[in-house]
Order: sequence, then C-alpha cells, then structure tokens
Amino acid sequence: MGGLLAATHAAEAQPAGKVYRIGYLSTPTRESVEQGLASFLRRLRELGWVDGQNLQIEYRWAEGNVERLPALAADLVRLKMDVIVAPAGSAALAAKAATKTIPIVMIFSSDPVETGLVDSLSRPGGNITGTSFTAGPEIFGKQLQILKEAIPHVGRVAVLSNPVDPVCAAGEGRRSDGARSGHPTSAPRGARFGRP
Repeated sequence: MGGLLAATHAAEAQPAGKVYRIGYLSTPTRESVEQGLASFLRRLRELGWVDGQNLQIEYRWAEGNVERLPALAADLVRLKMDVIVAPAGSAALAAKAATKTIPIVMIFSSDPVETGLVDSLSRPGGNITGTSFTAGPEIFGKQLQILKEAIPHVGRVAVLSNPVDPVCAAGEGRRSDGARSGHPTSAPRGARFGRP
C-alpha cells in the first residue's frame, strides 16, 4: 500500500484533467478482500483521487484461481493502464511477465527477491515497487521457533498452501529449512483456494 501511495503523490504533479487508469489485479474474489479494498479506495479519495472522476480503476479478479492471472494481466496491459496494482505475489508475478514498461505496485508480496519479482529490496530494478510482508527467508524459521517456545511439545505443523501458486512453492523450501534447524517439522498440505 505504501508504494502505491508514494506513486500517488508523484502522480499529483501530472497535468490537470487527465484521468489516470489503475489496473487492479487480484487473486481472490472481490468479496474476500472487500474491507482492504475499501481502505485502499478511501485513502485514494483522501489524497484527491476518486474513481470515476480523475481516476478509472479496471478490476481483474482471478476468483482464487492463480492460473487465470496471466490472461488477466495481459488484458490490463492491452488496455494500457498507467499502473497495475498487484495485492499478492502471484498477481505481481503475472503482471511482471505481462509487461516491462507499465509500473507495477506489489502489496503483501512474500519475499519478492526469492520469487524473482525484484533484484533486491533496496534497489528493486525494473518496473516493480511496493511492499513485502516478510522480512526474508529467515522469518519462517523464526516463526517455527516461536511456535516451539509457545508450545514446547509440538513436533509437527501442518501448512496449507496452494500448490499451483509459485509464491507458496517458494515458501515451502523455507519452512523445510526451518524444520531442519531443530524447529517443528512442517507438513505441507496442498489446498486449492477459490473455484476450480
């Protein structure tokens, strides 16, 4: 969200009267993220950006099916968006594959360096900016360590993840590394989210 708000401030210097187009590419359903989306739209309004006035938002929802993201991202590129907002790592990866020129703002991406979204957190490179919700791969081992401290007798933890989501696949390796370092073992369980 911070990256988008920073981009919004930069856009304030643009010519008056232009309607800017945001492509919003999201993995889940609109209903499942309604509260976060409402906060996003409220903050845009507070900054003077109103959908339908000086801003037009094109929404693309994968309805929980990450395999739909590449086609949805390509559609936003075809429509020549000014920026693409990708609230999850899988959406950001699809947007990155679809364009090298349209700015992409990732939100809540899990380890964007490991997943190949950016070159580094300090110098992302390319056309991607935004925020990440993890501090890097070591955070998963730390989470298992805290769990072991809170529940000393825990030996095995089930982890639900979407097996076709590349961000989830990258996280599995990190959880396995944490388990080898004396923390509880993680038992991955594939779970498809949304509609088939």
